[in-house]
Amino acid sequence: MTKRHLAIVGSGPAGFYTAEAALQQFGDEVAITLLDRLPTPFGLIRTGVAPDHQAVKAVTARYAGIVRDPRVHFAGNVLTGQDISIAELQSLYDDVVLATGAPVDRELDVPGKDLPGVTGSTAFVGWYNGHPDYAHKAPLLAGGSAVIVGHGNVALDCARVLSRRPERLAGSDITREALEALAAARFADIHIVGRRGPVETKFSPRQVEELASLRDVHFVVDPADFPPPEDVRALSASQRMAMAALRRFGGEAGSGKRPVQLHFDFFRRVRRILGADRVEAVELVRTRVGPDGAPSDTGDIETIPASLVITAIGHVGEPVPGVPWDRDSGRFVNADGSIAPGLWCVGWARRGASGTIGSNRPDGFHIIERMAGISAPGTIERAGYTGLVDMLAARGIVPSGFSDWQVIDAAEIAAARKGAPREKVTDPDELRKLIGADVESASDPEPA
Repeated sequence: MTKRHLAIVGSGPAGFYTAEAALQQFGDEVAITLLDRLPTPFGLIRTGVAPDHQAVKAVTARYAGIVRDPRVHFAGNVLTGQDISIAELQSLYDDVVLATGAPVDRELDVPGKDLPGVTGSTAFVGWYNGHPDYAHKAPLLAGGSAVIVGHGNVALDCARVLSRRPERLAGSDITREALEALAAARFADIHIVGRRGPVETKFSPRQVEELASLRDVHFVVDPADFPPPEDVRALSASQRMAMAALRRFGGEAGSGKRPVQLHFDFFRRVRRILGADRVEAVELVRTRVGPDGAPSDTGDIETIPASLVITAIGHVGEPVPGVPWDRDSGRFVNADGSIAPGLWCVGWARRGASGTIGSNRPDGFHIIERMAGISAPGTIERAGYTGLVDMLAARGIVPSGFSDWQVIDAAEIAAARKGAPREKVTDPDELRKLIGADVESASDPEPA
């Protein structure tokens, strides 16, 4: 019986959970290739999860067990759509699954959005987490006041990193450069701004409760922003828990000697970002939420001083040449994960940026169950990983393997500052030198 050769593009949580599902579903009759444009696997876990969430990052040990399976190959330093096309992958594999996530910030389209000092959450998080695309693009950190636009967990991550004592981050995998820059630029006021109220936030209760452990922070919340108790009963348990935590913040007494004021600014929309040569302030307009849940402006204007603005209003994916793309939703056009015969998508690439990291596990299992019910390997076995290596070699491209990642991993652990798990290698050339790859790799994306 011929093996089913499966290519999974993207080695983040969605990719690994899909590989795990395929191993369980197809047993010894499957051969899997996990492709990634970076030589480092684990995607969002490595470069998206906040550095002070090391318990969440521990899931990489489980992912490593998957890729060590002899039925699985890791092919890093391969940019799908440039180094190899989707059509070429389909010629080598029975099925191709796109697990490319949603790596692009939704744009805050207001006047002043391009001023120095305005950054998207992807760039900010990528900077402090050592993503090669952003590690050496430090945001302007002048201290004073910061405005974070968005009422989701990413906004809370950014606020927590800005307001934590540097010594509380020193034992994490935050980069040395980011740690030193944050220590030098202390923010006295941090505003988390959103168009709707506490009911409509996307905060998880655990994330809100975690803020309470920040000893340097005084929380500023207006009790008038909360609905009456009788209106809370209709909310989900998760919403009620998050609301209760936020309401407790509103009951705090005066700021005392705490050096950081963290403001939850509900019912406010960014009207424009002000400044001459860089960000100086943010102009907000008060909003109200109608019965349909849509916010509308009241006309009341206020201005907040700010030296830094971080936009965290959602993420979208990136199109891949040859794959139908829905620009409005920022994901691939698909019918329950199926794009075309033998071509699939999973995770945020399938459903948009929603849910938690754990949400991708049932998603991956669902797609593999669909695949098992719809398609079967042909009578002639595909070339799979061997064919991929040969095709790339003809173009002067040598994919990195999991053993190369282990070399990087060991180097990062050896370079760690005292108490930290690792010091990430963030320079692409240094990564290639560590694994003996060609510095002029064809896998580099075209300059923006």
